[in-house]
Amino acid sequence: MENSKKVRSKKLDPRVDLTAMVSVSFLLIIFFMVTTELSKQKIMSLSLPEKDISCGGFGCSSGSELRIQTVLLDENDKIITYSGLLECPLEAPKKVKYGKDGIRKELQNKQIKTLKYYADMGLPHRGSIIIIKPSEKSNFKNLVDILDEMAIVNIDTYSIVNEFTPEESKLLAKN
Repeated sequence: MENSKKVRSKKLDPRVDLTAMVSVSFLLIIFFMVTTELSKQKIMSLSLPEKDISCGGFGCSSGSELRIQTVLLDENDKIITYSGLLECPLEAPKKVKYGKDGIRKELQNKQIKTLKYYADMGLPHRGSIIIIKPSEKSNFKNLVDILDEMAIVNIDTYSIVNEFTPEESKLLAKN
């Protein structure tokens, strides 16, 4: 009789291939890193004066109010500007016009004074902070014009704010 042996299959050690899991985990890590970075808020910091109880809640003697110039835009191309804070302005509010002899000259003078003041203190590159406040009655062209003036005068720190204080509303109504 012939030697009848059954051929048995050789059992292999079971192995788990983790290549796909590594790929998925790297994709998840990249996804969460990107979404975390994109969800961060992008804000512009606005340097306002330190708080002080002696003058309407803000400091009028700290020197930092020298940097602030507020530009109020109203209907019929009306611009009212004041330096500092309205509670204790460095310069009284005044009407100016658009153009090189109006608002541009005001902004240039403000920028020059501010740069000189901080350069004398040993703090260069601290220019003016312009707060632009268009009223509901002002038109879009006026806002674009004032932003053009910012670029012409090289003022790089400005903010557009749509909230008026009651005093500013009275000032616009009076003028």
